[in-house]
Amino acid sequence: MVSDWLHPEIYDAVERALSEDIGSGDITTKLTVQPGRKARGKFYARDEMVLAGIELLPLIYECRGGVDRLELQAESGRRCSSGDLIAEVEGLAATLLECERTGLNFMQRLSGVATLASRFAAEVAHTSCKVLDTRKTTPGLRRLEKLAAKAGGVTNHRMGLFDAVLIKNNHISAAGGVRQALEASLPHGIPVEIEVRTRAELDEALAAGATRLLLDNLTPAEAREWIDYIAGRASCEISGGVTLHTVRAYAEAGADFVSSGAITHSAVSKDLNFRLELL
Repeated sequence: MVSDWLHPEIYDAVERALSEDIGSGDITTKLTVQPGRKARGKFYARDEMVLAGIELLPLIYECRGGVDRLELQAESGRRCSSGDLIAEVEGLAATLLECERTGLNFMQRLSGVATLASRFAAEVAHTSCKVLDTRKTTPGLRRLEKLAAKAGGVTNHRMGLFDAVLIKNNHISAAGGVRQALEASLPHGIPVEIEVRTRAELDEALAAGATRLLLDNLTPAEAREWIDYIAGRASCEISGGVTLHTVRAYAEAGADFVSSGAITHSAVSKDLNFRLELL
């Protein structure tokens, strides 16, 4: 589970975002704002949302030389209403202006992820099922999007291909079968999850020692049948086309976990704005 807003990957993402936007310099600000002029800026929510990414503001300003004062009025995971003040900053007007869009872009995108994640979590709150995010993230922004998903109340799945074993259908084909894939993976002491597509594969996986199963592309009714058949011999994750409209049914079918790529790949950015005034 990711937990560090100060991770080096995040510094890198912030620096790349600023470079992308500012490039060789903010020519509008250079031409219209007197050097040394000081200003105050305020960030406001303009939507109902679960906020995420506000912790990036200190990093953003630090990358551009810092500011005189920055007060964060909220943190990731807070529910905000339209009009809520979430941060206030004072410093050089030029710094505030050149950082404005990068700060808003990060918070709008990440708040969209957190808000959608919170809706998924709410759908299964009456069950013991945990909602998981996936690797279906924006390239280069995975750590940030997983932090946002966590802020919204879901559980992070593996970060990448390097931190957990998840044997899917193509791995099974490449390994020569379910038993062969499990026999090659289980002795290493790393948690192993395996996808099963048929009852025959399910039986083979259980016989080979599988303790966590991925059940893909089943209807909720089919999922219940499979989970009843498994009868606690392994934990079960439901995946494949899980949406906000179906996640409750899968959880109520008895799944231990339900994963959905929609949390990150289909999140709609939330609206925030920045208002500046001279000091």
